[in-house]
Amino acid sequence: MRGGGRQRVRTARNRTAASTRWLERQLNDPYVRRAKAEGFRSRAAYKLAELDERFGLLKGAKRIVDLGVAPGGWAQVAAKRAPAATIVGIDLLPTDPIDGVTLFQMDFTEDAAPARLRDALGGPADLVLSDMAANTVGHAQTDHLRTMALVESAAWFAIETLRPGGHFVAKVLAGGADSELVALLKTHFATVKHAKPPASRKESSEWYVIAQGFKGPVAGS
Repeated sequence: MRGGGRQRVRTARNRTAASTRWLERQLNDPYVRRAKAEGFRSRAAYKLAELDERFGLLKGAKRIVDLGVAPGGWAQVAAKRAPAATIVGIDLLPTDPIDGVTLFQMDFTEDAAPARLRDALGGPADLVLSDMAANTVGHAQTDHLRTMALVESAAWFAIETLRPGGHFVAKVLAGGADSELVALLKTHFATVKHAKPPASRKESSEWYVIAQGFKGPVAGS
């Protein structure tokens, strides 16, 4: 980009104004440019990198699960910062191979998925990451409920998979995690916080819930 100026995209005959705005935003997004320069598959890689710098998620991690792994930006960061770790990812969408990462293309909500992930992990996880979000239907309340159902499924998987002291990170929508989910996490983790990393666009409704210090199985749970 000459002189670092802002790039503008001409509206093509078969391109809507909305898609033109999206493309223009991508071309001028410093995180997108940085991801291309540094070999990351998506700007989302920097969301995990920034959360890691703030919360120390990947330090010393030996087993990591990435739920909603495609296109692979988070797994790339995990593999770079914890090169000796066993990393397992799952997504409905195909994900190109990543060195040091075992990938499954399947629905996380399938009954067989959790066992497949645990078998590949080979032991209790130190960190469970979830960047999953339900496909939107355009109705805010419905979209929120569908995504939160995925987050709850991820939380229970983390509770059943983490070692004591492990961490869980999940994408939630505006307003953060629902009170019932927060209560569940506070029962099982020492601390529960919400964060919006700088790489998350200001206009985006996404936030992340960070649950750290897994307490281990709780009687009656």
